[in-house]
Amino acid sequence: MYKLEGDPSPLGDFTTRPRVITISVMSIVIGIISAYVALALLKLIGLFTNLFFFQRFSTALVSPAGHHLGPFVIVVPIIGALIIGFMARYGSERIRGHGIPEAIEAILINGSRVDPKVAILKPISSAISIGSGGPFGAEGPIIMTGGAFGSLIAQFFHLTASERKTLLVAGAAAGMSATFAAPVASVLLAVELLLFEWKPRSMIPVALASAAAAAARRYIMGMGPLFPVPPHPAFMGPGGLAGCVVAGILAGALSGLLTLAVYFFEDSFAKLPIHWMWWPAIGGLIIGIGGVICPQALGVGYDIIGAELQGTIALKLILMILVVKSIIWSASLGSGTSGGVLAPLLMMGGALGGIEALVLPNEGAGFWALVSMGAILGGTMRSPFTGVIFVLELTHDVNMLLPLLVAVTLAHGFTVLFLRRSILTEKVARRGFHLSREYAVDPLEILFAKEVMHQNVVVLSTTASFDALKEALAIDPKKGPQRLFPIVDESRHLLGVVTRVDLQNVVNGGATTASSGLTKAIRDTPTVAHPDEPLRVIVHRMAHTGLTHFPVVERENGQQFVGLIALDDLLRARALNLEAERRRERVFKFPLLLPFGRKVS
Repeated sequence: MYKLEGDPSPLGDFTTRPRVITISVMSIVIGIISAYVALALLKLIGLFTNLFFFQRFSTALVSPAGHHLGPFVIVVPIIGALIIGFMARYGSERIRGHGIPEAIEAILINGSRVDPKVAILKPISSAISIGSGGPFGAEGPIIMTGGAFGSLIAQFFHLTASERKTLLVAGAAAGMSATFAAPVASVLLAVELLLFEWKPRSMIPVALASAAAAAARRYIMGMGPLFPVPPHPAFMGPGGLAGCVVAGILAGALSGLLTLAVYFFEDSFAKLPIHWMWWPAIGGLIIGIGGVICPQALGVGYDIIGAELQGTIALKLILMILVVKSIIWSASLGSGTSGGVLAPLLMMGGALGGIEALVLPNEGAGFWALVSMGAILGGTMRSPFTGVIFVLELTHDVNMLLPLLVAVTLAHGFTVLFLRRSILTEKVARRGFHLSREYAVDPLEILFAKEVMHQNVVVLSTTASFDALKEALAIDPKKGPQRLFPIVDESRHLLGVVTRVDLQNVVNGGATTASSGLTKAIRDTPTVAHPDEPLRVIVHRMAHTGLTHFPVVERENGQQFVGLIALDDLLRARALNLEAERRRERVFKFPLLLPFGRKVS
């Protein structure tokens, strides 16, 4: 007799439905495809690196530092940047940037739809950028490219925007998983940065896509870890933990400086009286000069990261890498070229750790480099769990869990307190789309209808007199007008409802027609709520039906009426939550005796 519209599923811990099975199967396919996309991009990077720096045809990943171009190396990044500028202007402007903000924009603004051109142009432009010496990593472009392929596949099927988002993020996580052999960190990155929710309906498909990509990597690229390290102690003393505190704070400070530097250069380029397609060429000039000063700062730099973790790099080179890499990376990224952020952050974090190793307790070769790598990831990307697990998966050194947790958490806390936005979200915010990175349980999930419903309301019977109907329309100065009137029998079982407008029309018809008019005005199949339902369910039901007032009835006991709930009550629930957030009180009070007989409680 009574309808429960808008949320037909029974109450439970989760709202996930069997549809997740279909999306998971699609995600596994996308995960395998993304692994091959990641391989193709790495091969492209190797190809362009060999062509630009060694004039040979090979897809092997090599370091640009071994080139024999001398000072002419300055020209190489400029050529690559000019190509990217033309591709961005005449192909798709979406290829500019390091990939993750573009993926966020696709999710937030475009309904998780990615232009097919981006899926083709993004990996090519990134390969040209990195292959011509750009100080970037492949992971950002792979995340965007994998996400683009996931979105394209999703667009061939009849899916909702949330399902397209899940498949886009599944492709992005799979691309990162295949590149770094880091399936768990890839899922955490998706949760902390891309999904904007923590629900099984999205986590399950994304995790399966990441796992499928990691399994496929075993056959096409080999097993991890990507950066083997010498064994480190399972536990360090108080001095080592204090060192982790210092490393975390310093990494947070460097994260903040790098973020500010990137957007300083972006603002500076925006002031130039030339079209943005030429900005990457200026950034390429800065890269070229940096390459003359420190060739090791060019390209992805996986070999340098590995050497930092082994503790085999001289101090002078570490200092040069930290300074030169920071400048050319910030300038070129601010110029709008194409490239990723993870690998450069690892290299700069490793360099910072190498310097810290001179003064912090000796905990083994590469220890502080490893700690600082994780800390700078957590600080710059504002994704602390990703920073911890990512470094563990890169090295398979589980003994680093505790020091990483300390350092990454403090770096994250430092940037959260001193910077409003991260390097990944500032670009989105500058385009007018603010997003929150804080995930919390909605108060409407944990408050129930019985806590906010009105019980002292006017109810009517089908035999109500004309005077009773007129009296029902009277306005209570404390509560305002009642908009919905339940019709109940002698046992307060709900028979239907009548709106205030309909009741007013009945009264206007006069006493002679009141009884028959009321009978006609009754809506005998009202949408109802139950006292044990979370307010979130009721909000969804209001959105689905367009109604803002529901009678509340017991599930058992013959649909007995117990109260009314309205949209204003949901706002009152929000107010209760705000009060809990803001009100400070001392629960336990202890009297404090002071001299001269005074007491302070």
